Amino acid sequence: QVQLVESGGGLVQPGGSLRLSCAASGSGFNIYVMGWYRQAPGKQRELVATITSGGDMDYLDSVKGRFTISRDNAKNTVYLQMDSLKPEDTAVYYCNAGAVDLKTSRRTTWWGQGTQVTVSS
Repeated sequence: QVQLVESGGGLVQPGGSLRLSCAASGSGFNIYVMGWYRQAPGKQRELVATITSGGDMDYLDSVKGRFTISRDNAKNTVYLQMDSLKPEDTAVYYCNAGAVDLKTSRRTTWWGQGTQVTVSS
């Protein structure tokens, strides 16, 4: 099992900043990618940003230049620094991890419980 615990959501005014954190724990898995997805009311969940264990990053076009993903491999923790926030960034943000089961070599996917980010004046 891999547990993902998120923190850092909240209410912020447009133009403000928030930093999300997601700590992974568990044994028997090798986490090769971590990332953030979000889901706004009435919309599908979308990928916001990902980062591999090697440091390769990918971003949703609408957040490029405003959001920064980073990762502490030693702590199995991923961060999402969100700057210049806009009302359209309002959503529940979910941490995601891709991991290989060391016993079976199968790839697995794990999700956090989600944290609300609200951008409003």
